[in-house]
Amino acid sequence: MPHVVLDARRIRDFGIGTYIRNLIHGLARLEHKNRYTLILPPNDIPEIQGIGSNFHAAVYPHADTEILHNITFPRFLRTLQADLYHIPLNSVAWWMPQPYVLTIHDMSTLLFPSHQDLRNRMHEQRFRRGALRAACVITVSNSTHRDVETVLHVPPERIRTIYSAPDPAFTVEAGSADHDNHILERYSIQKPFILYAGTIRPQKNIPRLVEAFAVLRGELESRPEFRELRLVIIGDELSKYPAVRRAVVSSRVEQFVRFLGFVSADTLRVFYRAAAVFAFPSLYEGFGLAPLEAMACGTPVVASNLPSLVEAVDDAAELVSPDNVFDIARGIHDILLSEERRQALITAGLAQAKNFHWDRTAQEVLNIYREIKG
Repeated sequence: MPHVVLDARRIRDFGIGTYIRNLIHGLARLEHKNRYTLILPPNDIPEIQGIGSNFHAAVYPHADTEILHNITFPRFLRTLQADLYHIPLNSVAWWMPQPYVLTIHDMSTLLFPSHQDLRNRMHEQRFRRGALRAACVITVSNSTHRDVETVLHVPPERIRTIYSAPDPAFTVEAGSADHDNHILERYSIQKPFILYAGTIRPQKNIPRLVEAFAVLRGELESRPEFRELRLVIIGDELSKYPAVRRAVVSSRVEQFVRFLGFVSADTLRVFYRAAAVFAFPSLYEGFGLAPLEAMACGTPVVASNLPSLVEAVDDAAELVSPDNVFDIARGIHDILLSEERRQALITAGLAQAKNFHWDRTAQEVLNIYREIKG
């Protein structure tokens, strides 16, 4: 009975936490012979209660960002005496025991570094070393597969593309109207609004989204139903990204743009369902989970025409050029003003979201575990 250790310390994170939670639950539904140890901080143990008798927690209270991570984490892993390790994000400790499987969700920290300094160069070296030493690198799209092959020089035969899927919590079935209205009222949000959800890092292109929103408001100012149209941004703290604040001020839309920070999955589900349009004009993505989540909630999507996003949304979204403010505005405008286009995208989006399922993801990951251990 092989023993697999999975680093689940980011189980509550935005994005990567969705991957960890749903992969674990998928493995629990499909597999009852392997022994799984999930590495968790003490407060997150309740996340896996009742998951299955072959799943156990190993408490490890330290984050993967700590200075001594490269020494203390490998030492801890060796005490578990596993047959295989799975690191579900690219944070591979320097003396990581082998064999291990690595999941790379995107290459943004290398392609869009926040600083060009010694720390960033060390991160790049660790990123590349972690991928090259892995028995298998799982990528979440063919686009990321190509990035890993060309930038990190990992042999293609050791890279496998396995798509993620929307969290099952995001569905078109609405909760009670009172509940949903209460959530919106708590944040003082009224319809109609355009929604963005995700981080606000530079590659997410939020300043151009704000500028496109300003263009859109100018185009719709004569239409009473859009006089109070707002842009709602759910994600990081705005204070970290002054360029976004400058875009809001220079576009003169301060009173119509709301930044809500991170919210719970229950709250995000309400905002997905209530939004008139979900806008995702990113400059770079590893895949495109947020647009799929919006589609699963029955919301029409405007997304960048990047290869990685097209892999996710196919022709079920309004595709725009992320470099062109007016094209982003055009995409949102077309959905708001054409009920026929809106309904077509809602129908296509619901069907597209159903093409991805966590049981399929878990089965393909399980196949890799079996291949490595023979």
